[in-house]
Amino acid sequence: IEEEGRELPSRIWLFQGLPKSDKMEFIIQKAVELGAAGIVPVTTRNTVVKLDPKKEEAKVKRWQAIAESAAKQSKRSLVPRVSGIMTLKEAFDYVESQGFSVRLIPYEHEAGMDGTKTELDAAGPGQDIAVFIGPEGGFSPAEAAQAIAAGVQTVSLGPGILRAETAALAALAVAQYAKGDLGA
Repeated sequence: IEEEGRELPSRIWLFQGLPKSDKMEFIIQKAVELGAAGIVPVTTRNTVVKLDPKKEEAKVKRWQAIAESAAKQSKRSLVPRVSGIMTLKEAFDYVESQGFSVRLIPYEHEAGMDGTKTELDAAGPGQDIAVFIGPEGGFSPAEAAQAIAAGVQTVSLGPGILRAETAALAALAVAQYAKGDLGA
């Protein structure tokens, strides 16, 4: 496979609720390896980490360096961008303003993965897919309702309740499987 053939036909963006400790570094590294086009750190009601603007700038620079290293290691032709931290509302507004065609939020009360496949199948080549993953403790019921109001579709990643870092990687792996037919 040539390097340009390593990119997925649909761009998958990970909107990740900020987890504790250095889990975000792990998530960014693995998300880049799994083909994420961009990563947006998001603060939510259950976010424990609070960064002042100076620390945030340094963190985002570090996260971008991790993304660059992971892209090089996995021979990606594009280096995914790690954006500055957004609130959940800002993230919903962003996907609306950028015209994301598919917007997904794995939710533990959603049954069956058929709906997940249907939603991913709706994205054509070149279209952007937004995947929202909560921090530890997940999204609050109010945030889930806000997501649905913003046109984000609830989907399932299976019967178990996953940790924040596992959910991000599972969602990207499922999306890569659904959209990753590079020979098409």
